[in-house]
Amino acid sequence: MLLTGFQPFGGDAANPSGEAVQLVASGWDGPATLIAAVLPVTFAGAAARLRELIAEHRPDVVLATGLAGGRAAIGVERIAVNLIDARIPDNAGAQPVDEPSIPGAPPAAFATLPVKSVAAAIRDAGIPAEVSHTAGTFVCNHAFFTALSAVAPGTRAGFVHVPWAVGQAPGDEPELPLGDIARALRVALDVTLAGAPETRSPAGTLH
Repeated sequence: MLLTGFQPFGGDAANPSGEAVQLVASGWDGPATLIAAVLPVTFAGAAARLRELIAEHRPDVVLATGLAGGRAAIGVERIAVNLIDARIPDNAGAQPVDEPSIPGAPPAAFATLPVKSVAAAIRDAGIPAEVSHTAGTFVCNHAFFTALSAVAPGTRAGFVHVPWAVGQAPGDEPELPLGDIARALRVALDVTLAGAPETRSPAGTLH
């Protein structure tokens, strides 16, 4: 299994996705081999590193994670779009606008892990979680779309957005304890590795 998070972005001192990934890896005792990596917050670097890791390890499960500041719950992403529209520059100063993540690829792709089942299991563990239908158009979505495009057929792959960890959020943005964020990622891995089927329950939105 491959689990990735991101380095801090811009002037931020920390990124809870990268910290949670390292926390999961440090205590990993699961039945499968876990490869953990922290990606750069750059369009070119994140995609290249993901492709390298997938080609090297040929994982059966890929779970990429990133920060969604302002969200109060773990967001299990359902759809990656083949679009980069950067409102702000990445850590390398790149700010592509209205460009595809992968030229010639389909306009969107769905996560291949059971997003509803993962979100439900995280909630059952006492951690707020929801199915999300937008991963944005920045580096997180680019990594999500790249992962879905790079994995072998039959691989379960997806993306999870996490809130700020306690003590990290600017202003009064929502936070979760870092331990809970890491625990949510562990639940996501366990559910996916177990081959859980997708839950047939509504998780859509009206807008």
